[in-house]
Amino acid sequence: MNNKFALSTKQLLDIADDLRKKIETGLKTDGTEIKCLPTYIHPKKDGIEGEATVFDLGGTNFRAAVISVGKETKITGMAEKDITEMKTKGFTKEDLYKSQAEIIKKLKVPANSPIGYCFSYPAKSLTNGDAELIVWTKGVSIDGMAGKPIGKPLVEFLNTHIDWSFHKIAVVNDTITSLFAGLMNPGYDAYIGLIVGTGTNMASFFPSEYIPKLKQVEGWSGETPVNFESGNFNPPHLTVYDDEVDAQSDNKGFQRFEKAISGMYLGRVFRAAFPNDKLDENLDAASLSKMMNNPGDYKPEYVEVAFQIYERSAKLVAASLAGLVKNLSLAYPSVKKVQVLAEGSLFWSKVKTGNTAYVTIVDTTLKELLKEMGIEGTEVKLSQMENANLIGAAMSVLS
Repeated sequence: MNNKFALSTKQLLDIADDLRKKIETGLKTDGTEIKCLPTYIHPKKDGIEGEATVFDLGGTNFRAAVISVGKETKITGMAEKDITEMKTKGFTKEDLYKSQAEIIKKLKVPANSPIGYCFSYPAKSLTNGDAELIVWTKGVSIDGMAGKPIGKPLVEFLNTHIDWSFHKIAVVNDTITSLFAGLMNPGYDAYIGLIVGTGTNMASFFPSEYIPKLKQVEGWSGETPVNFESGNFNPPHLTVYDDEVDAQSDNKGFQRFEKAISGMYLGRVFRAAFPNDKLDENLDAASLSKMMNNPGDYKPEYVEVAFQIYERSAKLVAASLAGLVKNLSLAYPSVKKVQVLAEGSLFWSKVKTGNTAYVTIVDTTLKELLKEMGIEGTEVKLSQMENANLIGAAMSVLS
């Protein structure tokens, strides 16, 4: 059976180079395909110590925790809640704050604790460490919050509805928290935060002088964390099946990379490859994993195509990392060791078909691409860390 999802080394190099160029464009200008959103926080690379309250708002879950960062980083209390109610019609910002306050009340919070808020929705960082919601995604649409600060009104609400008071808040994207958490592993020349789960995104640091659009930001210099919003990358060499998934989506023309590689969409790509088979509409990456891990229970062509889509996803991630490593080697010519802190259940999955793991496909392909690009001297380490979001959010406010 021929592989309609195969990508040659040359095609992967095209994809890497296309992303590299689009990152350069995004560092110059706002509103481009790769947004390159600067985060106005300088995380300390070492000697970071203190205690912080941390919030983590995802697509379906809200977590609050108290974290102590130092020689030994530990979580001293955690509470969480399914917050799918955010997606219901008529849910207000007051409802959101009340729901969050309910969870926070369950914790024993130190007096005047600073808050690190991991906010997993598109937001523009403000120079005071807060962020402004750009647009709600993941099926959430709470009125009156887009275009306004996220942290300040929450702190004001908590200070009038809870017995203790908060003052300082830093609001950061989940990819930025992965990037910051990676700094807990010292000894690297460059760091990348990567998410490959339900969705996908990347973040890294660049010298401010390498980001032309920062020239108008007064009083900001040094290394700048950049959230690429790389799920919106529209790479070359996608297939007619990807076009079909895009055409059927509610954000046609956007997030093309995410639609080709992330857990939320892989089942849709599979369904597009078998248009006449009346497959379950809720098919997702977990469904494909089930096929690959129980091959005897499914049609051989289903298992084979599931693996082709899975393998292509990992190779596309490798190509995007290769493009970003090339950007970093141009910004920092002495880069030799890069750490990628990767989050997401898809990235760390394993399958029986092909007897492999997603991370292995990424690693092998990335080495091959870097060699072809003439930067094989750069070593890229793919790492994971428990509670990276929480640790990175604590670091953002304790820096």
